[in-house]
Amino acid sequence: MRISIVAGIVLIVAGVFVLLGGGSFTSRRDVFNVGHMRVTAEEQRPILPWAGGLAALAGAGLIIVGVRHKA
Repeated sequence: MRISIVAGIVLIVAGVFVLLGGGSFTSRRDVFNVGHMRVTAEEQRPILPWAGGLAALAGAGLIIVGVRHKA
């Protein structure tokens, strides 16, 4: 299989997962920083559904390009 087809399949699976189940990531930021003392905060941020749809469309595009180059 071509790498573009495999990458397309991975993007489609990830995009559908985000669309159906949602997803989130953790971001860390410094709240207070004085000398050697640092206070950080962790926030759970959701992945927006349109990002999952965009990933699925990009995956479909990669698959189409991979199939066309194969033929």
